[in-house]
Amino acid sequence: MPATRTLDELKDGLAPSDRMPLVFLGHGSPMNAIEDTEFSRAWTALGTALPRPRAILVVSAHWMTNGTTLVDVSAMPRTIHDFYGFPEALFQQDYPAPGNPDLAREVVTLLASHHAQEDDSWGLDHGAWTVLKFLYPEADLPVFQVSIDMGRGLAHQLEVGRTLSELRDLGVLILGSGNVVHNLRRVNWAPNSTPHDFALDFDALFAARLSDRNVAALADRESLGELLSLAHPTVDHYMPALTIAGASDARDDLTFMTDKIDLGSVSMRSFVFHAS
Repeated sequence: MPATRTLDELKDGLAPSDRMPLVFLGHGSPMNAIEDTEFSRAWTALGTALPRPRAILVVSAHWMTNGTTLVDVSAMPRTIHDFYGFPEALFQQDYPAPGNPDLAREVVTLLASHHAQEDDSWGLDHGAWTVLKFLYPEADLPVFQVSIDMGRGLAHQLEVGRTLSELRDLGVLILGSGNVVHNLRRVNWAPNSTPHDFALDFDALFAARLSDRNVAALADRESLGELLSLAHPTVDHYMPALTIAGASDARDDLTFMTDKIDLGSVSMRSFVFHAS
């Protein structure tokens, strides 16, 4: 299994390439957006290593649809504060990046077989902006989101990733934001809480299958069994990881980052696929 790399090693692995990397970030608590954490520091470090893309396409756990895949075509995506019970400072956060309506409409066409439609009402939810503010703090790159069709199953999301993968050769960074394990019912808020066994087991299983490039197995509910249900009572935070896995191929190297279980039941594992 690929080891977590240092920043210098990651920079070496992300040498300039005509083919954009793929990034999945475990975003965890929205508080990472305003606190100095090991995760926010890792996202900042990653941002210094990533090439500068033409645009960023985000698949976030927090934009779910049913029966269609929506693509945000707004010219100035709004910053969405889709949470409650957090400090006022979090609600004051803004990520004023422009959209890219022309490219977004091209993606609608690209995803026609996935029932894609235009949308101009969404913007950037906290799965997007809480990590983007560290990757690209100037908010000067075009960003738009693509929704997750929750009605089509896990394998469908792999196929969405495969379809989107051609954008990598056009300078588009595809960013997935969710969590490899996400069970808020089993969260332990105590500092340095011990990870649940199911969280460790699913996180390790995911990492092993991804390392083996057995992405089909990542979407096989039967083989994942009860462990998937324990790791994801709902699979919204799992789907973006499948998008990124589906967009990768044998030409990619794989780097893992921040492979830690937070709060007992939230995997902060992140990973990057990049040119060999």
